[in-house]
Amino acid sequence: MSFSVGGLMLNESLVIAQAYRPGETWACARERLLAQGTSSLPKLASQTRALREVYDRIGHLFDTERHYLSAEADRAEQQAIVWLAVCRTYRFVHEFAVEVISERYQSWRLDLGHEVFDRFLAEKAESDSGLAELSPSTCAKLRQVLFRILREASLISIDGRIQPIWLSGRMKRLIEDSNPADLRVFPGNGG
Repeated sequence: MSFSVGGLMLNESLVIAQAYRPGETWACARERLLAQGTSSLPKLASQTRALREVYDRIGHLFDTERHYLSAEADRAEQQAIVWLAVCRTYRFVHEFAVEVISERYQSWRLDLGHEVFDRFLAEKAESDSGLAELSPSTCAKLRQVLFRILREASLISIDGRIQPIWLSGRMKRLIEDSNPADLRVFPGNGG
């Protein structure tokens, strides 16, 4: 549940995707990226945590997706690719995207309030002791950050309504080539 570190972190994700060196260890990459000032976060500990988070996310993309993110995608596609990376990194977020967001979008229940998240978390906590042990303040922080990510990825509007994500043919093919089921994390694409 370390997605509580920040939001979508699109700008940092782009820098890391552009600086990505296949086969490089995290320790070397982290030192190099910190030395280059990749993050705009003020404290070294915050930078390290955020960069580790972003690097882990970008690591869940395939080489073709990383290249597309850093060299070809427009801003909306960059948001979508980073959202995909978040979903691949965190099972909980992936399940929320598929079981809640996509299901609500398909049934035209487009409002996505905090109570929907709270109910989903409570249901998941029934079968996951790790989630059941989260404090109320941690649950509130996770909800706050997930909704921030959803807004920054344009999956929900400012007023909390689910919005479709229209993928270009090229991006759709990239995702289909790696895992067609991943299209389900994008409302309006994965039926």
